[in-house]
Amino acid sequence: MAATPEQTKPTTQPVTHDEWLAAYGATPERDAEFISLSGEEVAPLYTAADVNDAPDHIGLPGAFPYTRGVYPSMYRGRLWTMRQFAGFGTAEETNERFHYLLDHGQTGLSTAFDMPSLMGHDSDSPMSLGEVGREGVAVDTLDDMQDLFKGIDLGEVSVSMTINAPAAIMMAFYVVAAERQGIAPENLAGTIQADILKEYIAQKEWCFPIDPAMRLMGDMVEWCTHTMPRWHPVSISGYHIREAGATAQQELAFTLKDGLTYVQQAVDRGLDVDAFAPRLSFFFNAQIDFFEEIAKYRAARRIWARELRDTFGAKNPKSLLMRFHTQTAGVSLTAQQPLNNITRTAIEALAGVLGGTQSLHTNSYDEALALPTEEAVRIALRTQQVIAHETGVTSTIDPLGGSYYVESLTDRMEEAAYDYFRRIDELGGMVEAVKQNFCQREIADASYELQGRIDHGERIVVGVNKYTEGDDHQTAILRIDPALERKQVGRVQAVRAKRESSEVQRALTALKTAAVDEGENLMPHLLDAARVHASEGEIIHALQEVFGSYTETPVF
Repeated sequence: MAATPEQTKPTTQPVTHDEWLAAYGATPERDAEFISLSGEEVAPLYTAADVNDAPDHIGLPGAFPYTRGVYPSMYRGRLWTMRQFAGFGTAEETNERFHYLLDHGQTGLSTAFDMPSLMGHDSDSPMSLGEVGREGVAVDTLDDMQDLFKGIDLGEVSVSMTINAPAAIMMAFYVVAAERQGIAPENLAGTIQADILKEYIAQKEWCFPIDPAMRLMGDMVEWCTHTMPRWHPVSISGYHIREAGATAQQELAFTLKDGLTYVQQAVDRGLDVDAFAPRLSFFFNAQIDFFEEIAKYRAARRIWARELRDTFGAKNPKSLLMRFHTQTAGVSLTAQQPLNNITRTAIEALAGVLGGTQSLHTNSYDEALALPTEEAVRIALRTQQVIAHETGVTSTIDPLGGSYYVESLTDRMEEAAYDYFRRIDELGGMVEAVKQNFCQREIADASYELQGRIDHGERIVVGVNKYTEGDDHQTAILRIDPALERKQVGRVQAVRAKRESSEVQRALTALKTAAVDEGENLMPHLLDAARVHASEGEIIHALQEVFGSYTETPVF
């Protein structure tokens, strides 16, 4: 008969960290189960011996190195923005969802675009067939952007737009739509993602080769720096890197290195780092490995503050603040037993809050099956509201600060990020690393290893590879009417029929001429094209005549 835990205890109580590990820590049967989502072994106990005890290493909220939060009062002063991602069908349908969300207590709008819009295709392109309005809203022209925000004061609401390769074009549509409301660019608040390196690494939505795509993003950042002081012109996104299968360490390292590359690009253009850095923002994933995620956010703030101060010489304290949006992990949602996803999302959202996020999107439980229904969206929003108002976690700032485990994890996250920075620098920087498929290969390996652990039952996914009984719940899903695609195709063709074609050709010709000159900022030309109702696809095609297109080298 096996000895009981009581029978295996030593006769004298361990008094040091090492003695405790010697007495209790060596249990071979624990190895397979006590592994983090990133594949890191989790020790059975953490003590002061595992924590860097330098006086300024942890610090205070609102003070360098911002490990404990970017603002002194954090959620005691102001709750995070509850920003639910929305978009489907045509602009009118999404506009109705926006009004619904605002009426139910949402405090910011976050726009999901459909696949053709993300790839730079008009809705009537053969490449768009079957995809129009399926994964987000179709926006082809200025007219669609105006309908998308009809009845919404763009001077009052903060808007986030998740689009990357054609971000500068959507930015132009948005600015002109606001003009038509009588709102000047300097009064617009919000964020556009525009993180182009992440596309080549993970999300795979591109329109141009890497170098001209970087130029176009840089033009938008530069223009916004001079013109839109309340706007965040790039949201440096680890979310999609993580969704592609990256570990928490890879998400942290690749995201920060992307961001530091954009800072260097802007500085190389002659911009003062303090003129634009305060308006850079980040977008992170909240995965299910609770403490690992919290440590990731804390390490991210510390690294960013140090690099902006010490590497780029930022003097404005606001330049050092890593403000970030968090979205719960789409890849953690399961089609099996989908109501379990409510629990997963709540845990992930809590990690984002305890990690100090500035805004949060909670996924809906049915998103592994289809776009979310209104009921599922309401539950997702209520999840945030329960965390905010019922749990008490907002009563004190960084309640996990000083935890031996969390601080040790934060230190390890930081070390892993700097190790990746070194390897990327050896390849010639982030742009070269992406061209050489370094990041893509690292993510592919990590994803393969994790799936192997799931397939072999070493990583339990409830309702998928264990506890699978009772999987008979029928979930009502949102179905997109195929007629919406025909409707959107008719809309874009109607715009072409009523506009002044000669003005469109003039604007597109001027855009191509400007694109040839690498020293000319393209944003004024994109605004001109938007004002004469040129479509997104027409603008993309004009630029591709100068920039060319891109074909990926697959990585296995």
